[in-house]
Formats: sequence, C-alpha cells, structure tokens
Amino acid sequence: MIAVDALSYRYDDELVLDEISVTLDEEWVVLTGPNGSGKTTLVRQFNGLLEPDSGVVRVDDTPVQDDPVAARTAVGMVFQSPRSQFVAATVGADVAFGPENLGLDHDEIDRRVQAALTAVNLDGREDDRIETLSGGERARLAIAGALAMEPDHLVLDEPFTGLDWPAQQSVLGHLDTLSAEGVGVVVVTHDLRDMRSRADRVIGLRDGQIAFDLPPGAAGDRLSDIDVRVPAGW
Repeated sequence: MIAVDALSYRYDDELVLDEISVTLDEEWVVLTGPNGSGKTTLVRQFNGLLEPDSGVVRVDDTPVQDDPVAARTAVGMVFQSPRSQFVAATVGADVAFGPENLGLDHDEIDRRVQAALTAVNLDGREDDRIETLSGGERARLAIAGALAMEPDHLVLDEPFTGLDWPAQQSVLGHLDTLSAEGVGVVVVTHDLRDMRSRADRVIGLRDGQIAFDLPPGAAGDRLSDIDVRVPAGW
C-alpha cells in the first residue's frame, strides 16, 4: 500500500503539489491531468526520488524517507523515456543491475532476470545490446528492469510516448498479466484509450491538487474539467 498524507512540494518558490492525500492499494490506477498539474512530481515521491517539503509518503506503513531501499524495492518506477533509466549495455546486465544492488546471491539474481525477461517476451535476448532494440522492446525492457525488483506496485510515467499502436498493445497486455497477478499498476498518462476497461480508479490532478478520484465510468464526466480529452466510446 502507498499512502500519501498531506503532501506538499515546491520547485524553488512554485507550489507544485498542495496538501495531497491519497491511498493506493494493489489496484490499477490511472493518474491523469494537464501538463504541469504535478503528476510526475507526485509519483516520484512514492519511492523517494523526490522528498516532500511537508507531509509524508508511507509504503506498507513505513515512511519512504526512513527506508528508501525498501520503498524502491516495493515500488518499481518506469520513466517516460526508457533510455534514461538504462544503466548497462546489454539486456541481461541492465535487468540484473537492481537485484545486484540488493545484495542478492547469483542464483537469485539469475532467477529474477529470467522471470522478468520472460514476463515481457524478451527471454533469450540477454546478450542483445540495448542500442539495437526497437522502441517497443526498450519499453518492455524498462518494465523488466522494474519487475526484477519484484515490486508490489509498478508505476509507469507516460509509458506509451513514442510507441506505435502494436507496441502500446503489447505493453498493455503485459500490464494486464501483472495486474491479474496482484501487482498494483499506476499509469500516468494523457492517453486514456483502452483504460476504461482496465482501471479501478481514475485520479485527476489539476494545479497540484486532486480534482477527482472516481471509478472510470464516473470519471468520464470530469475529464473535460481538467482539460483531458475524453476518448471515443468512454
């Protein structure tokens, strides 16, 4: 569980998040809102990549700042540009990086790497150089790197940017599998196509505050209030 309590955050003198409180369980949550509404800033608090000016974020009842390693193990993060989070030259080495930093033994690292790559249909590609992968394959590799940490929650920030339609559908299919296995999925996105049937909740941000937190059906009537386009058939 991720619990955000009265969280505020400033960039210099600009208030970006204003007294936000929200709790996320192992569910599929869509976080949406216009540019500058605070979406990315909020999710980066979930595992300590940013530290609030006031308020607290707890992961499984432990404040993130008290144990950031535990938070980053429990909350996997996939950034908007997968290239920015790759740390190695090859597929296998990149996925192994996180488990290695947990101090796990070699057999456990191998098990996690194989399981993560299998989950995103990249098994057998351990020796491939990342620079040779397509955009969709890089997106799946970024997910594999997060999965190797065996998180309780997977947070994806604009995961469909730059992906063609088949690649988007592939990523969504893998997220469906993870969600069915009990992993909490948080998708930060402007692109709400294919989200209504998947999401348990849609949280809309505007000006650093939660404008609404509703089931998908009810959220459709509020999306235009925060300048988010309502997909056809929503």
